[in-house]
Amino acid sequence: MVTIDKVYDALAVLKDVVRETDLIYAPKINPESEIYLKTENLQHTGSFKIRGAYYKISQLSPKEREKGVIACSAGNHAQGVALAATKAGIKSLICLPDGAPISKIEATKSYGAQVQLVEGVYDDAYKKALELKQERGYAFIHPFDDENVMAGQGTIGLELLAELPDLDAVIVPIGGGGLISGVATVIKALKPQVKVYGVQATGAPCMLNSVEHKRIECLERVSTIADGIAVKEPGRLTFEICSNLVDEIVSVTDDEISTAILTLIEQQKLIAEGAGAVSVAAALFNKVPVRGKKVVCLVSGGNIDVTILSRVIKRGLLKSGRYYSLTIELVDKPGQLKGVSKIVADLGANVVSIHHERAGESADINGCFLRIVLETRNFAHIEEIRTALTQAGYHIAG
Repeated sequence: MVTIDKVYDALAVLKDVVRETDLIYAPKINPESEIYLKTENLQHTGSFKIRGAYYKISQLSPKEREKGVIACSAGNHAQGVALAATKAGIKSLICLPDGAPISKIEATKSYGAQVQLVEGVYDDAYKKALELKQERGYAFIHPFDDENVMAGQGTIGLELLAELPDLDAVIVPIGGGGLISGVATVIKALKPQVKVYGVQATGAPCMLNSVEHKRIECLERVSTIADGIAVKEPGRLTFEICSNLVDEIVSVTDDEISTAILTLIEQQKLIAEGAGAVSVAAALFNKVPVRGKKVVCLVSGGNIDVTILSRVIKRGLLKSGRYYSLTIELVDKPGQLKGVSKIVADLGANVVSIHHERAGESADINGCFLRIVLETRNFAHIEEIRTALTQAGYHIAG
């Protein structure tokens, strides 16, 4: 198991390798509490993963270094291993699921690794990496279920206690559990009164289910925009640590994650990937008891694929009442569109798109539909617009 002494050793090894990331005060995330963000999304490679990868590689024997290393990853661990191996002067082969974001695949290659894409998800890439390890004698760098990897991640816990000695709680993303295992080991050893909360996506709750049922469980499938924590089965070591040291594990939906990503962009000018934003989502939607407490949200990574960022932002806008679509049933006569437009404009909404079509065969022969997409302030603003339209005699069909 991970020991606090090993984490301190990792801190010394990583001193000139990783960035001691900033702790940023974020008062608007949850006004009822004092929220801080640990910005590992600004770490080298855009994720905390280099900590564990580099420390693990530093502990390899000369013979193991000579053969090279292999790893599997949804993306961030891949980049961490690739850069760590390159810094150590050894070769690396990374197995990634073929659905990994192109940006993460290309970034992994840019750090000096050879990449092999594997059909399926993380767990399929894991199996392939183990096969290649046996065939070619590579040293396997596990993304989470390894005491050296967890010790490297645990250095974040030491930084947190140095930066904010009087914190009450820390909220940590969970995929396979390596990050929270390292952080929880440090927190509970040095300040056991501090609460450690874990967060998973509702579409990939492997650790949540396993801890609740007191046995390791493997999910049949995972589905979430938080690809960095889309893991089917937790590790044996991480399951034990989470069962013993983590105070509570909760889950957040993709809509809540999208809202958290949007919130970080707008309020803090920070880019977080889905996996990195789940901790913020938990605080934003009061999934854990943060009211009146000094809480750190660990933003674990920022490597979001720019091709899906616009979709994520749109989901966040919808979830927060900032983007709204409605259909109005009208009588097909002059002036109808003008009347609707005046109400919308007077109430301060912005029209994004508009579509007018005559009604189908089953509707009134003089009927038509107006489909309109609006930028709004919040859900109260949406309700204000709907009420005004209804009072003006318009029928809202959807």
